[in-house]
Amino acid sequence: MYYAYKYRLEPSDTHREELDRHRDICRQVYNHALYRFNQIPEVAGTLNQRVRSIRDELPALKDWWSGLSDVYSTVLQTAVMRIEENIKSLGKLKEKGYGVGQLKWKPPREFRSFTYSQSGFKLDKKGGQTVLSLSKLADIPIRLHRAIPDDAKLKQVTLKKEPTGEWFATFGVEVDREPPEKPDEITDVVGIDVGILKYTHDTDGTAVESVDLSDERERLEREQRKLSRKQHGSNNYEKQRRRVAECHSDLRRKRRDFLHKLSNYYAKEYDLVAVEDLNVAGMMQFDSNSRNRASAAWGTFLRMLEYKCEREGTHYVPVNPRGTTKECSACGVSSDKPLWVREHSCPSCGFTADRDGNAAYNILVRGLKKVGVGCSESPPVETALPTGTAVVPAKRVLEAGSPVLTARSA
Repeated sequence: MYYAYKYRLEPSDTHREELDRHRDICRQVYNHALYRFNQIPEVAGTLNQRVRSIRDELPALKDWWSGLSDVYSTVLQTAVMRIEENIKSLGKLKEKGYGVGQLKWKPPREFRSFTYSQSGFKLDKKGGQTVLSLSKLADIPIRLHRAIPDDAKLKQVTLKKEPTGEWFATFGVEVDREPPEKPDEITDVVGIDVGILKYTHDTDGTAVESVDLSDERERLEREQRKLSRKQHGSNNYEKQRRRVAECHSDLRRKRRDFLHKLSNYYAKEYDLVAVEDLNVAGMMQFDSNSRNRASAAWGTFLRMLEYKCEREGTHYVPVNPRGTTKECSACGVSSDKPLWVREHSCPSCGFTADRDGNAAYNILVRGLKKVGVGCSESPPVETALPTGTAVVPAKRVLEAGSPVLTARSA
């Protein structure tokens, strides 16, 4: 299995200058390689062959480009091979119907990372602290807030400079052990309906509120207005730009922390997790409420939940979301209701329940049918939807990482 571990670097001013210098050399190599790539006709070979031919020119470049000798060889090679990855990414977007152009040269602000692959780096202890030793660069202190597994193999490390000016190291780690087998006998199952006010509402009667980021958004708006009044390119503009970047970073980290803890809980606690297979990109094109939908980051949550279920050996079952809110979980009759109506009341059988709870059960039923597990067509009301829904504040999830523990203590 392949994992990524991200850590904060603590470079000195001298280290920062060297990191920026190496990053800029890699940027220039990338731009040169892109120029050479555009000169090679497509009939000369496949995409991989054309990029590799440019990579093989690096030793000859060092004869007249003296700065290249200061950078580790595999770092320069990965900078060139990035062209192939970028072209493949554009091809995937084109297949989805997006209009794409050609790759362009990278200015300094847009080229933020470089990678040591296979060799040239190691973690070491020096002077009582952990450092990341980088060949031809420096020994940079690193904050290991969590341990890397002992049986893991470090395949590569990517050094990235964030817009805030902070440097991070992301290790590509390969672990020999395989993920646990998914259980044949499924006992603990859950269906999850995602929303905005209540981020998740599941079939076990737990509703988790969305994380409140209103204060962070107000701060971002204030700092953004200050930035608009600065003269572009001045020192004050650069200072204010970093403040705005820090606000964006604070928002992103708090949101991802909430999503990581919530998805980790569902992946560990259940044998099967059924969710809606949402077209988040399409939902963003709706006329109203797009800001709240973007802030909810449903796509990120579902991706986190999917890979964590794979890691824990849990069945992850995405189902068609069409009609899950309208359909009655007791009798199956569909009825329209506007978004502001938060209670499901079936005109056919008279069953009433929370709107999101009703949808969560429909999602679970579809998920069980998809994996071939039997489920009653019309379950008893008391087993279909728990009547006592426990509402868990997002703050408790951030503190404890488990909505169930919070619900039981409430």
